[in-house]
Amino acid sequence: MRRLYRNLAIVISCAALLSSCSAPKKVPYLVNAENIPAEVLANSQNLTDPVFMAGDLLNIQVTGIDMTTIAPFNKGNYIDQDGKINKITTGGSNTYNNHLELSTEYYLVNADGTIDFPIVGKIAVAGMKKNEVKEAILNAIYPKYLTEKPAVDIRLMNFRVVVAGAVSHPGVYQSKNERMTFLEAISMAGDLSIRGSRDNILLYRTNADGTREVHRVNIHDSEFLLSPYYNLQQNDFIYVEPNSSMRNSAWQMNPAVSATISIIGGMSSLASLVIGVVNLSK
Repeated sequence: MRRLYRNLAIVISCAALLSSCSAPKKVPYLVNAENIPAEVLANSQNLTDPVFMAGDLLNIQVTGIDMTTIAPFNKGNYIDQDGKINKITTGGSNTYNNHLELSTEYYLVNADGTIDFPIVGKIAVAGMKKNEVKEAILNAIYPKYLTEKPAVDIRLMNFRVVVAGAVSHPGVYQSKNERMTFLEAISMAGDLSIRGSRDNILLYRTNADGTREVHRVNIHDSEFLLSPYYNLQQNDFIYVEPNSSMRNSAWQMNPAVSATISIIGGMSSLASLVIGVVNLSK
């Protein structure tokens, strides 16, 4: 019996040793990334403007030489009795142009994919990029309402992603420049823990047309730099699964099996005690 226990202990120790030796090989990111040709790397990451979707918040500014004429097309602006441009303040009693809505300064993309633009009304923006929305706004206000063509600047205010799972600081992280890479998101979350999987990370994505995608990415492999999922989209969800080491440490034995092993262990201890007493009595 003692020999059986000793052999079992040796097997377990060897397995643990082999596991500890192989685990560090899976920890680094982008292994051998320096071997990717520069021209291949340069051509793989073509940055594009985000595609707007329902729920987005847009900051749209219309500017030009005659700002007094343009003011009504900027959300929250109104012209007072003296002809001066003023900002609508929430909770105040300011008078404002009848065509303007009293709301926040950002435009919410409605469930039907439109924004409510001052004076003009609804403008479809879902599934479109900046330049397309700019063109739609210009066509709606010039030359119908303005004699000079204005400039339109659009900023996406809620480019954010969610990082959860085996990272140091799970949470929602927002970009200030309308873009974020996968590695930036992981860094914002304080990096993966040592027990987080590098080669099987879940990326959940909702597209502008409402379709959904689920992908598995491997940031241990340098080829990930060439992946179409290296650059994130707004509202992407990243889940870092625990690696095999963490899953094994979290394994729980069936209570019935555990009780059986305890009983066997107790019987073994009792048998050892009896054998010892017998040997002493000889």
